[in-house]
Amino acid sequence: MSTTDIGVAVIGAGMAGKAHAAAYRNAPSIYDSVLPPIRLVSIADAYEPLAAAAAARFGYTRHDTSWHAIAAADDIDVVSVVVANRLHREIVEGLLAARKHVLCEKPLSDTIDDARAMTRAAERASSIARIGFTFHRAPALAFIRDLIASGELGEVLHFSARYWTDYAADPNVGISWRFKGPQGSGALADVGSHASYIAEFLGGPIAEVSGGRFSTVIDRRPKPLGAVSGHGVTAVSDEFDDVENDDYATFSFGYAGGGAGTIEVSRVAAGHANDLTVEVFGSKGAVRFDQARSAEIQLFRSEGPSAQRGYRTVPLGAEHPYVAGGLPIDAKSVGFGQNEGFLFQARAFLDEVAGIPAADALPRNATFEDGLHNMLLLDAVARSAAAGGASETVGA
Repeated sequence: MSTTDIGVAVIGAGMAGKAHAAAYRNAPSIYDSVLPPIRLVSIADAYEPLAAAAAARFGYTRHDTSWHAIAAADDIDVVSVVVANRLHREIVEGLLAARKHVLCEKPLSDTIDDARAMTRAAERASSIARIGFTFHRAPALAFIRDLIASGELGEVLHFSARYWTDYAADPNVGISWRFKGPQGSGALADVGSHASYIAEFLGGPIAEVSGGRFSTVIDRRPKPLGAVSGHGVTAVSDEFDDVENDDYATFSFGYAGGGAGTIEVSRVAAGHANDLTVEVFGSKGAVRFDQARSAEIQLFRSEGPSAQRGYRTVPLGAEHPYVAGGLPIDAKSVGFGQNEGFLFQARAFLDEVAGIPAADALPRNATFEDGLHNMLLLDAVARSAAAGGASETVGA
């Protein structure tokens, strides 16, 4: 492994894999240039045409068709793992054994046992292992967290999040790994993992969940004729296969420090391609975030004459987290969105790998222990649903 520069690879060339690939390409160009040279080495995917196309598009030197080639390569130091959840453990453990620095997509794995094993492997490793909780990097959510931490909103009373998507609303969307696995590994693991770590990012640890409920509204899907990438659509056959997990999930929860909340997620919400909304209600005010308008928040303060109170729009800019110095145009109201989250995430990981002191770098990415905790939270939701909505404690 190099000590003078950093060689980067991405395993998985689908939708999120391309976001990681683009992020590494642009990460050195945001904020002041304190990183050593970054080499874009390889993109790997079992489907070679996809790997080749992504490598060419994002300027990587080569492409590979197996993670083993990435692990064995002496010119690669940092690897993002962006493949099906069930493949995470084998790949991550292999990369850590090869002393690669690993940034793994969420959720950490598809089973609690595998997630625990990955966490133990990360603890033993001489290299750095992190999980990508991308919305930690959303300037709006980071600003909301600052408002809560400073006491501006008072005590958090309750939280609400809705993450609606429609990538599976069409019953002719072909079956893929996303539709396999038990209840809790569908919409809840896919987008509910985001909503749940956001809930804890803003309000603190969740102690218990209740009211878990799953719904699978399309129980059979056609088999695809070609490779399925991300949420993409491909031609399908006349053969069908069973959908095993949840199209829709919802649950309530209680914070360890007091306060409560609800989360609702769907992959079959027609007309909502990528609709994340978050609201936090405090004793001194409230705040609302809508991913569709990611460069602003709605803020309400419980102060002044009641006749003059109401939500006001706060446009985000250079005075808010991640924006100043991090975007080519960092002025208020200049839009930014979810893609930039991958960019800030990649830069934070490269900062840490390069040994940039924490005080001089972006906040570190979440640990595998954080990823395991997120899975334990989702597991509590699944147990609640299996028990008819009963209250379940989040495991340790």
